[in-house]
Amino acid sequence: MDNQNIHTEVSREKLVSDLKVVMADAEELLRITASQAGEKASAARERIQASLAAARLKLTDAERAMVDRTREYARATDTYVRENPWAAVGIAAAAGVVLGLLISRR
Repeated sequence: MDNQNIHTEVSREKLVSDLKVVMADAEELLRITASQAGEKASAARERIQASLAAARLKLTDAERAMVDRTREYARATDTYVRENPWAAVGIAAAAGVVLGLLISRR
């Protein structure tokens, strides 16, 4: 997985997290304003509820796609390690050395 894909996955995860917060806030706002009377308030609540339902479906699809993509990356990593065990050991050792140097600097 290259750096751009990692950045994209992190951005998607952040977007999903932010959307969940916005949806929760909107649902709370709907609950708070449920006692408000009037045709305009009722119509606005209905539009918001429809938008939330659509957003919830899209969010579920996005989460499913992220899980599928993560599984795909895990399978690819597993295949690579099985086909190139010594290269994987070398990469892990190099990462450990770099991490050790960074930790020892503090």
